[in-house]
Amino acid sequence: MVNELLKLVEGKKVKAYDLTQPLGIHTHFWPYYPPFEMKYFKRKPEHGVNAQYIQSSWHIGTHLDAPRHFQTKGKTIDQLPLEWTFGPGVIVDLSKDMDDLAVYTPKMIEDRADVRDGDILILHTGWYKYAAYGPEADEERYILRHPGAHPDMVDWLIKKKIHIWGVDAVSTDHPMDLPIGRFLGKGTFGQCEKVRAICEKKFGKAQLDKLFPVEDYQLTHNKLFPHECIHLENLGGEIGKPELQNKRVVIACAPIKIEGAESAWTRVLALVSK
Repeated sequence: MVNELLKLVEGKKVKAYDLTQPLGIHTHFWPYYPPFEMKYFKRKPEHGVNAQYIQSSWHIGTHLDAPRHFQTKGKTIDQLPLEWTFGPGVIVDLSKDMDDLAVYTPKMIEDRADVRDGDILILHTGWYKYAAYGPEADEERYILRHPGAHPDMVDWLIKKKIHIWGVDAVSTDHPMDLPIGRFLGKGTFGQCEKVRAICEKKFGKAQLDKLFPVEDYQLTHNKLFPHECIHLENLGGEIGKPELQNKRVVIACAPIKIEGAESAWTRVLALVSK
């Protein structure tokens, strides 16, 4: 696959678009996870060199979840072959139809772009703009009210043989399929009650349990990882560029190769022939 992709761009000018969110101390971390910490442990006046130390979970900023994240015997990041992490793909613009707690469906995707079997699929919902370093930073909206996958996405992704997909939101799952809508802040700050109330108004109370049944908790993690269909979360950067919308591109995602890692920070690029 690597050689085939190199042939595709051989002799051509290629423009790279960065689909990665910045990572730093202001990046919001997943609820109840530890924050990103960075400090100097050597400075040039004393040691002749500047050197830094970091401490964090992987689940902050743009990252790729490996099957091990939800499967005890699943592959870890270092076990994913290089040719598996980049290849032909498509960026699908859903942003005009996404609002607070919206769901996206296979039909929405196929109505907009040519998605082929085995693609790397990137979904542009527009939610990256609310992330910590986004132009309309709003961490509560970014974390608590992001769009998420309709249940039909699971069978469709498996049928399309898509092994990596990604979204410019904190999770591929809808907040109602996450702690956010199930128990986050219950009885204290009441986030889950607020999320449920918005969803009842949006979808109708009678439809809520049908759309987000109990057994669909962490839907896209629990039901896709056993099929080695994994995802990128917190995409952003240049994902909203007009020239990328609903276009076929080459996607390159390079996770840090850490032995035994269940996830890893990842630089994601869209490569386009000029």
